[in-house]
Amino acid sequence: MIDYQVYAARIRTAYAGPAITPIRHAEPLATIDDAYAIQTLNRDHWVREGRRIVGAKIGLTSKAVQQQIGVDQPDFGVLFADMQVGEADAVTTGRLLQPKVEAEIAFCLGRDIASVGDDPADLKGAIAYALPALEIVDSRIAEWDIKMVDTIADNASSGLFVLGTQRVDIRDIDLAACTMRMERNGALASEGSAAACLGNPLKALSWLASMRIERGEPLKAGDIILSGALGPMVPAAPGDSFHAEIVAIGSIGVRFGS
Repeated sequence: MIDYQVYAARIRTAYAGPAITPIRHAEPLATIDDAYAIQTLNRDHWVREGRRIVGAKIGLTSKAVQQQIGVDQPDFGVLFADMQVGEADAVTTGRLLQPKVEAEIAFCLGRDIASVGDDPADLKGAIAYALPALEIVDSRIAEWDIKMVDTIADNASSGLFVLGTQRVDIRDIDLAACTMRMERNGALASEGSAAACLGNPLKALSWLASMRIERGEPLKAGDIILSGALGPMVPAAPGDSFHAEIVAIGSIGVRFGS
C-alpha cells in the first residue's frame, strides 16, 4: 500500500528545493489513481493553508509529448490564485526550480459544465472568453525525469501562469487553426498551432470536463482553464524575456529577474 501522505509531503518540501527523485522509482506499481490521490492531498493541504483555487491546467496534450512520456492521455492539475504573474511583473529568481515556458490559450468559463456531449464544439457556449496565456511549468522531480505518475502527483508539473488582458469572443474563431510564435530574448524559440492541443483546445477542455465530472468535481463558472501547449516548451533562465503571439487570440509576455 502506497503511503500517499509521505509522497505528498516530499513534493511540498521540494518546492523550496532540492528536487526529489522520481516517485515511480520508489513505487514502480503506482497507478494514475495513486498519483491523483497524492495531488489531491496537496491540493487540500494548500486550501487549508489559505490558498485559493481559480481553475485548472491541462497537460500532456501534445501527441509527441505523450509518446515521449509513454502515455495515451492528458493529465490535469490545479491553478491557485498565487500562481498568477502579471505581464508587468518579473518572475523572481529562486521562485521556481527548473522553469520552462509554453504558450497556450486560456478559457474563462461563463457557466458550470455539468455534462459533456459528443461534439467538443458544443463547449463554446460554456466559455465566456479566451485569453492568450503563458504557462511557466516546473518540476519538483530532479532533471525533469518524469513519467505519468511523477507529473500528476506533482500537480501536473505546474508552476506559474500569465494571462493577457484582452478578452476574446471565440464563437466565430476556428481555434484549431490558430498558430503560435514565441520568442525568447527576441529570437524564435517555439512555434506551433492549436491543432497540436489534442487537435483542438476545445477537445482538451472536453476531456478535462469529463474527468472532473467523473471525480464529482465539475468545472464551475469563473474557472480559468489553461488548455495545453501550442508548441514545444522552452527552458527559462534568469534575465530571459518571452513574448508570444497567438493568431486571433492576442499577444502575451513575461520576463525573468536577473
